[in-house]
Amino acid sequence: MSHATRVQQETETFLGIGPVQVAELELDGGGVLKPGPGSPPVTHGDVFLLVRRGGRPVGTLLGSVPEGADPRTVLLTSAAREHAPETSPPVPAPSAAPLSVSVVIATRERADRLAHALDSMLAQDHPDFEIVVVDNAPVTDATRELVERKYAERVRYVTEPVPGLAVAHNTGVAAAHGEVIAFTDDDVVADPRWLTELTASFGSDPGLGCATGLILPARLRTPAQVLLESHGGFAKGFAPRTYDPADPPAGEPLFPFTAGRFGSGANMAFRTQVLRAVGGFDPATGAGTLARGGDDLYGFVRVLAEGHRLHYTPYALVWHHHRETWRDLETQAYGYGAGLTAYLTAVLVNRPGLLPAFLARLPRGLAYARTLTASRAAESGQDTGPGGHDHRTHAWPGRLSRLQRRGMLYGPLGYLRARRALRVRGAAR
Repeated sequence: MSHATRVQQETETFLGIGPVQVAELELDGGGVLKPGPGSPPVTHGDVFLLVRRGGRPVGTLLGSVPEGADPRTVLLTSAAREHAPETSPPVPAPSAAPLSVSVVIATRERADRLAHALDSMLAQDHPDFEIVVVDNAPVTDATRELVERKYAERVRYVTEPVPGLAVAHNTGVAAAHGEVIAFTDDDVVADPRWLTELTASFGSDPGLGCATGLILPARLRTPAQVLLESHGGFAKGFAPRTYDPADPPAGEPLFPFTAGRFGSGANMAFRTQVLRAVGGFDPATGAGTLARGGDDLYGFVRVLAEGHRLHYTPYALVWHHHRETWRDLETQAYGYGAGLTAYLTAVLVNRPGLLPAFLARLPRGLAYARTLTASRAAESGQDTGPGGHDHRTHAWPGRLSRLQRRGMLYGPLGYLRARRALRVRGAAR
């Protein structure tokens, strides 16, 4: 098959992907069905469903509601079958008093999205938190005006003129007053218990340096959004897990260098003193730099490398607005690949003592990279079991896999170029 023919087929297949509704269903109390954030009421058709028990997420499923059928009845039957009572989350043990938290949101020229994120932040049930908005290299006054007009009493506004997500996050770290710093993006809607669940373990585990949480799609309206989520999106499963450098996880020989398994920057928190002790995020990483990404992964590995634990909890939920177009997916695939190798370069530059451990894992790491960037066929019959999250109903295009590989080749160079750009900028001041 010629390259042109393959590209045409991939394009036609992509454009044929239809929208999927997003909803959530609480199994306890008789089964309450409601649409996802910003979604209309559920009707017939495909539905991406978050299943809860006692308010806590326990899994997702991809259901289909026949025309004329009652959506609640159909989805409740499917959810009850896949998520039996024994999959319910355990009742949490009493925890220590919650620590104070600073929520940092870096943003750039997306005031409309930011308003939805801030509304969800202000609805959090955590008893002691502040919100810091970092306006990164703004070109208009839209973000400042939004905060001053609507949120001035509850949100602190700071600016960071140097572009780059890691730089903006470091500005937020410097401005934070809380014992824990939580980070999320300007294109999310947070569950009301997000902050409480994300930060709960810091009070009970003094060795915990970082926590991450669950990220699900706010909407699945476009082919790009559906395709991304059908291959896992940003979710890391529905089983809580603690990563301990003193007790490396069995079956993960690349630990801690497979930082993408730990979580994502749209839903992460750090103990403030730990994050400051490792120097925060590398400013030459992240969106908005020549490195393209990797700032969150850098933070995870640096904290683990200092001996602190990292805890993933699916009970800390944010709904993320995925990118909407094919061009967005191309940019994201290339940026993900670049960020992956850029963060590894950053870790080794800033912590050269990790080089022997990295080199020992390099052969397996290359094999893992090939698997990570391979084209993936659709597996419509796939069943990952209760709590699973990988409804691979659409093939992953070869074009995106190739872009990701190109990004991985570029990442180290991009990181070094970003470091040089920062030095030049600093010398010019």
